[in-house]
Amino acid sequence: MKIVEQEINDILHSSKKYSEKDIKNIFTKAKKLKGLNVEEVSAILNIDDKNPLLKDLFQTAKEIKDTIYGNRLVLFAPLYVSNLCNNECLYCAFRASNKLIERKALSQQEIADQALALIKQGHKRILLVAGESYPKDGLQYVFDSIKTIYAQKDGKNNIRRININIAPLTEDEFKELNKYNIGTFQLFQETYHEPTYKKLHIAGPKSKYQFRLDAIDRAFKAGMQDIGIGILFGLYDYKYEIIAMFKHIEYLEKKYGIGPHTVSVPRIEPATGSDLSENPPYPIDDLTFKKIIACLRIAVPYTGIILSTRESEAMRRQALELGVSQISAGSKTNPGGYEEDEEEKHTGEQFSLGDHRPLEKVIEDIVEHKHIPSFCTGCYRLGRVGKDFMDLAKPGLIKHHCLPNAIFSFAEYLLDYADDILQKKGFDLINQVIEKEMLDEKFQATIRKNIDEIKEGKRDVYL
Repeated sequence: MKIVEQEINDILHSSKKYSEKDIKNIFTKAKKLKGLNVEEVSAILNIDDKNPLLKDLFQTAKEIKDTIYGNRLVLFAPLYVSNLCNNECLYCAFRASNKLIERKALSQQEIADQALALIKQGHKRILLVAGESYPKDGLQYVFDSIKTIYAQKDGKNNIRRININIAPLTEDEFKELNKYNIGTFQLFQETYHEPTYKKLHIAGPKSKYQFRLDAIDRAFKAGMQDIGIGILFGLYDYKYEIIAMFKHIEYLEKKYGIGPHTVSVPRIEPATGSDLSENPPYPIDDLTFKKIIACLRIAVPYTGIILSTRESEAMRRQALELGVSQISAGSKTNPGGYEEDEEEKHTGEQFSLGDHRPLEKVIEDIVEHKHIPSFCTGCYRLGRVGKDFMDLAKPGLIKHHCLPNAIFSFAEYLLDYADDILQKKGFDLINQVIEKEMLDEKFQATIRKNIDEIKEGKRDVYL
């Protein structure tokens, strides 16, 4: 894969000739859920903030999100096992030369304690995160950490799926990682603009732009099924970044028959010891950020969009209506953060958080806005991953699995971890969704039967 700067700039420039009628025709095409071409993506990116078409952009994104994902929302938590790093990324608190944070790599017992703390909150999906350096046992430390997390249980509950966000690997290392029953391998390019990338990543393995970009190829060649990509918005012009990422997606789909399983949209946030993070070169205001999410939902309708706790409660709430399908909840971005004393909780953080609510409060808010919180991992266990997932998703068939499985996992949470008030509100919402969305009486009966079995003690129910 090669990102050609002039080609992207030419695309952005040529799209400015699109008329209002042309843009409306793009929205009409988008609602057919076939995605857009790169020129059309560029055209909607160039809608000015004061243009009345911006309202149509947001409405189109909402319709597409509702059609594909409905009102379910996947929840997960990051588990930082280490903040050791040998890179020099000017926007990150983990960079090697930063002496203002405490460095720590959790022991396997500490990782077990962190995983158990998350399970006892109700989490079932974890994103394992490590700085781009490991203790003396190297990558084996990550493999051992995966096994440790999966081994933890709280009664009948456990972590059912671990996604991974670590340094890019060689093809052989990806093959080894693939043996450990993980979900999505997540790797952000940070910025696709190579001159900016080189200016911000001044030392360490991460300074190699092309090696990082080609990591997705190596992962697919090694047999990985689900890959997550992302941009750190604020490092360079957001229009350039999205077009470059879209070109990357087009390339992956053409070469491997499948694009990324998820796209993450973090905005740069203040990080200890980083002046650049306090004053981003290309700051993204809230309206522009909402436009970014809407454009991505329209451009790649069947790709999950992930929003982290970098964002405020209000922004996360608004983003749900524009296309976000997964959010982190109750997050800590420092190793050991889930069990530390209050005064220690921010020691060694990678960046500042915007949403500090615990999982239960996030779920209460989601339910209040009539969304179903989902901890579902059924597709992973049944092999509906990679191309198989997309083959079901694109004709809309995956919805028949995802919504029921979301309901089952939410019912488990309500029974095991929610208080009486949330439990009642949650089951009332479940009943409303069953009656509204599942019109086939036999299917309704199947759903209710499974919920009854969950109430009787059965766990890990999925279709």
